Amino acid sequence: MTDLKLYELEGCPYCAKVKETLAELDLEYESIMVPRPHGERTEVEEVSGQTGVPVLVDEANGIDAMPESDDIVEYLEETYGNAS
Repeated sequence: MTDLKLYELEGCPYCAKVKETLAELDLEYESIMVPRPHGERTEVEEVSGQTGVPVLVDEANGIDAMPESDDIVEYLEETYGNAS
């Protein structure tokens, strides 16, 4: 069981960037695919208040919904980058 959840869309370059960082840091996460049409992205909108992806949830650290790939990558590197 993992505390990390990533709301993503297949083929999304911003999502791919976050997934690359998760892989580099060897972090397990739950991938939640959202529908392509923004109007159908109710689950991610309920979590984050927006329909854009990626959105990261890190329950262990109190992150309910972090949008923006650059912010997510920076957060992951700062939070998990030095873990051994």
